[in-house]
This record gives sequence, structure tokens and C-alpha cells, in this order.
Amino acid sequence: MAPEVDIELRAAAEAWLADDPDPASRAELRELIDGLPATAAELRDRFTGPLTFGTAGLRGRLRAGPNGMNLAVVTRAAAGLVAWLDEQGGRGPLVIGFDARHGSREFAERTARVATAAGRAALLLPRVLPTPVLAYLVRSLDAVAGVMVTASHNPPQDNGYKVYLGAQLGGPAGDGAQIVPPADAGIEAAIRAVASAASVPLGDAGTVLDETTVAGYVRNAAAVLTENGPRDLTVAYTPLHGVGGGTLAEAFTAAGFAAPAVVADQAEPDPEFPTVAFPNPEEPGAMDHLIALAGTTGADLAIANDPDADRCAVAIPGPDGTWRPLRGDELGVLLADHLIRRGVPGAYATTIVSSALLGRLCAARGVPYAETLTGFKWIVRAAEDLAFGYEEALGYCVAPALVRDKDGITAALTVAELAAGLKAEGRTLGDRLDELAVEFGVHATDQLSVRVEDLAEIGAAMGRARRRPPASLLGAQVTEVLDRLPENDVLTFATAAARVVIRPSGTEPKLKAYLEVVEPVADGDVPAARSRASAGLRALRAEIAAVLGV
Repeated sequence: MAPEVDIELRAAAEAWLADDPDPASRAELRELIDGLPATAAELRDRFTGPLTFGTAGLRGRLRAGPNGMNLAVVTRAAAGLVAWLDEQGGRGPLVIGFDARHGSREFAERTARVATAAGRAALLLPRVLPTPVLAYLVRSLDAVAGVMVTASHNPPQDNGYKVYLGAQLGGPAGDGAQIVPPADAGIEAAIRAVASAASVPLGDAGTVLDETTVAGYVRNAAAVLTENGPRDLTVAYTPLHGVGGGTLAEAFTAAGFAAPAVVADQAEPDPEFPTVAFPNPEEPGAMDHLIALAGTTGADLAIANDPDADRCAVAIPGPDGTWRPLRGDELGVLLADHLIRRGVPGAYATTIVSSALLGRLCAARGVPYAETLTGFKWIVRAAEDLAFGYEEALGYCVAPALVRDKDGITAALTVAELAAGLKAEGRTLGDRLDELAVEFGVHATDQLSVRVEDLAEIGAAMGRARRRPPASLLGAQVTEVLDRLPENDVLTFATAAARVVIRPSGTEPKLKAYLEVVEPVADGDVPAARSRASAGLRALRAEIAAVLGV
């Protein structure tokens, strides 16, 4: 590195260090500065620019510097958010929640102090709690906005800062929902206008909410179900070292179910997530402990939440006793079918990367259907009369009037209600999936996910796919090539019986290709159709990997 660049980098780091309110991150940064020039690459990565405040808020590695999650960055973010709320004329309190990740409580408490110094009431959740509880309280307390400090299912070294708006600034469909443009850009501009962390005044600690607010969520979550329905069900459960365990157990008991058996070594919140490679129930191996528990307890159903409990994963036993996790699309359609059968009115929505089956189900049942861009911030705004929304990444909104976001607790309750009802009839979730397959064909989905170290690799792969789109997939002519640029970096290729949607992940350094193959069921032989669909998915995966050059 040239000496003059080294000087500029050192100066930027020294200036940030002088403004950093956290002794631990100051010491971390001092070590890097003193290690120059050997530490130049690491230091430059932290000072290439600030974390961008987007529609998912902030999310990044816990580390010192502007390109990391730390107390200085959070102080500026809180100041920018509060300033933007003032500019918009927003009235009412700011509700703040936090999970059990490293730094979450400290970041939440700092946000409260920034808010109170600016003259705004700050309401802090009483303890580590699921993200859906925060989203619920934004609505139930008529708050102007909410902040949830969480990185959801990201690795242990990450944290994040998610913002929700109340009815005044979010509108009817966005009441208690995550922000969307142009709010994100407005908040980002307000953050950049904050001169320094040291210049942000700090007030008192705000008001810590009492447990009655949490009880309100539990009571209303249990009321999502039909009263006096079947409740005979044995459930195995894991919160994956996250914060959902206590709330889910309370909700199950309030709804009339027996409390689930819980994976012992994953039951308590642990920010290191020691038993899983990634704390995401979608990842291979993440549900192994749960499935083992389900087998030993004779469970009818196995349920996992991700660490902040906004996602829900389910595994079911097959006829031979072997357990398998349901795909997000499978559970999404099961839940939608169940709610339609219950007569829940309104629109049913999913995203462009989810299975086509929900649209076909809605058309057959005569209920409104909507399709949105990826992300729950769009799903919940699909219709004011939304009845249900889901995304294939294990996110489900079964009660939009309660939580206008994905909610792993109420989703778990609803799938338990469905499973218990089927059990009372001598049937299973697997049986219901087979019935849907006979009616609509097997809609088999999978994902090609490529994690990268260099984000430029994602752009290069998308470029290759745009320059040379496939003429055929699985031997059939591609009849649709849809490129959503410049608005969205999304590509779709489709034939009569296959579809591929390719996009960069919005929260992780990944390129994702969503694959779907549809196989009709001949003579009621669902296993044969599933076998053909699985073979098709394997072949489609190889074809798309070649198109992307990965």
C-alpha cells in the first residue's frame, strides 16, 4: 500500500476511534491502527463505507468501524431514525425489542436513550423476546415505529437493526410492517446527516414494558386458532438457541395444546449457537437434534423456529418412520389450504420466487391471490384485506391483523391445529400434501444457493445468465425470459413445466436460484410423480449451475 493511502486510512480510523463511545471497540480499532501496514486490508474493509440502511435496516458483522455493527453505528442510526420520524411529523412512542445476540441489549438501550433525549417516549421490551412480539406491539400500542435489534438467522458474529412503522407513517397495509422505499432512503439520509456519535445527546433509559404486554401477544396468538378444535398432538420443538422457546410454550398451552418437548441443548438462548453450523433451520443439519428428539418422543410433528422466531420450520414422519423437513413452499400451501378451508376471507399472497401452486390453489378455490417481490415487507402490503402470506424461506403470516410480518409462533400454532385435526381423522400432513398433488400435480421446489466471499462474483454470475440465457430447460423450450432490471436484479426463465428465478440474497452474501418442476400425477401414483419431479430438479439444478458458471 502506498504511504499516502496508508496515511489517509490511518487518519480516517483515528477520527472514528476518537468518536467511538465503546471502550471495547476503541481498543479493537487501536490494535488495527497500530498494526499498520500489515492490517491495512482489514482496516480498509471497515472503512470502505458505512453499513447501508436499506429496507431490512442494518445488518452486518459485530466489529469496530463504520462498516460494522457497533455502538457508534447504532447511535448514529438511532439519531437518524428519530430525526426522520420528527421530519415526517410522526407522533407516538418508539417501541424497541432485542434478541439474545451479542450487543443486542446494549444497542436497544442506546436507541431508547437517543429517543428520549429527542423528546420521544421510548418503550423497551422487558427481556429478550421474538421479533413477532415487537411487530405486534407496534400495532397494539399505536407506536409511531418499532426497532428490533436482531440478525435473525445470520451467523453468530452478526447483528442487525430492523425498523417497523406504525399506522400513521406506514398506512393501513403497513401498520406494524417493515419499512419500504422511500422510507429507507429518508432514514439513510438522516443517518448520514448525523455529525458524530459524540454529538448525539442521550436521555434517560425510557420505560421498560411489563409482562402484560407479552401476555397480550400470547393471548391473541392463541386466539388465532378455532376454539374447541382437536388438540391431541405430540410436538417436538427447538428454538435453535434463540429467544422463541418460552413464548411458543406459553402460546401452545394457552391454545390448549400440551407443551412441546424441547431439544435440551438448544433450549436456552446462546449467541454462539454452539450446536449448529448456521442458526437457520433451512441449512443442512440444523434440524438434526430436533428430528432425533421427535423420534425418541413419538412426536406427531417437529417444529423449529429460527433464533428470533419469525420463521417456522416443520418436519414430518413418513410411513416408514423416517422424518423429513417440509420445504417452505409445502408448508406455505398447507397453511393456505387450511385457512381457506376454515373460511378465512381475504387475499392470499406469496412472492415471485415461491411455488406457483398457491396461485393455482387460489384460482381453484375462488379466493383472491397476489404475487409480490421477495420480502415480507412486500407480502404484507399485497392487499389491505390480506388473509395469509408466505415466502419460501420459511416465513408465514397467518394473522395479519395481529402481526403484519412473518411470525413463527402463530405459524407453529396453525400447523399444529392442522396436524391435530388431520390426526383426529386418522390422517397426516403428508396425506394432505398427496391429496393436493393429485389435484394440482406435484410442485417440487429446490434452491441452488451459492455463498461467496467476494460480492463481485454474484454480479459476474448474473451477467453470464443475462448474456446467455438458456434456450431450453429439461429438454423443453424456454417460453419466458423475464429480466426485472433496472428496478430489481431478478431473472426468470420458464417452460411449460419448469421455472427458475435467480436473484442475489438481500441479507447474506449469496446468489440464489429458485427451482420448480411440476409433474402431473398419473393414476393416483403420487410417489412415482414425486420421483420424476426429484429427478427433474436434480437435472435442472445442474443446468442452471452451468448457466451461472458456478
